[in-house]
Amino acid sequence: MSISQYPVLFWFCAVPAVMLFGLSKAGFGSGIGILATPLLTLAIPVTQAVGLLLPLLIITDIFALIHYRTHFDRRSIMILLPSACLGIGAGFLLFDRFSGSQRAVQFFIGIIALLFVLFEISRSLIMGAMQKRRPTIVEGLIFGSTCGFTSTLAHAGGPPAVMYLLPQKLDKSLFVGTTVIFFAAVNLLKLPPYYFLGLLNAVDVKTVVVLAPLTYAGVRLGIFLNRRFSDLWFNRVVYAILLITGLQLVLGKNLLSIFF
Repeated sequence: MSISQYPVLFWFCAVPAVMLFGLSKAGFGSGIGILATPLLTLAIPVTQAVGLLLPLLIITDIFALIHYRTHFDRRSIMILLPSACLGIGAGFLLFDRFSGSQRAVQFFIGIIALLFVLFEISRSLIMGAMQKRRPTIVEGLIFGSTCGFTSTLAHAGGPPAVMYLLPQKLDKSLFVGTTVIFFAAVNLLKLPPYYFLGLLNAVDVKTVVVLAPLTYAGVRLGIFLNRRFSDLWFNRVVYAILLITGLQLVLGKNLLSIFF
């Protein structure tokens, strides 16, 4: 689909989606980038949405790496990244199995969105009861492979990564840097599966070029906001929209029509 063929709704969804990627990569908002894929699937088919967002994610990674490239936990990366490859492979097989059914893929993405909202609601309780510790290698394998799986399906690998990193109670800069390094590698590893699934065939280069500057703007805005403001209320608004979007994808009903 060329840039002139996208409906108006696409731009209403794509602009905030790409900005959310940047904000999330910069550490402002707790995994809010997960909203991007469900939001974009409201305007275009899900296979086109995930294919278009991958190159934009990689561009966002580059801008985030410039700021966080020296701040990461090496042990966590060494454990999570190899296991993520297993999850990417499983995601590839599932996508290949259901790629012919847009409804089935939408349903899976909706479930992931709703699970993320549930995770964020319970996150404060988990954090309060959690003692500082280093997760085991087995836990790393489980969370890492889950990251790769959900990231392949919906660019939504954040929650499993957070569940692995939270018990370590890393410094915020180290925490964000570790997720930036990890997902930059994961997104690059997703390129071959996306290519073989044909998800990159419909990507319009002009559209990527138009949206790409928003990735930089989102990262810079996220760094600015992260240093000066709490993300509490911003997160609540995003999660409310994500909840409605997730329900829409699961139920197949246009619940977001109240916003547009």
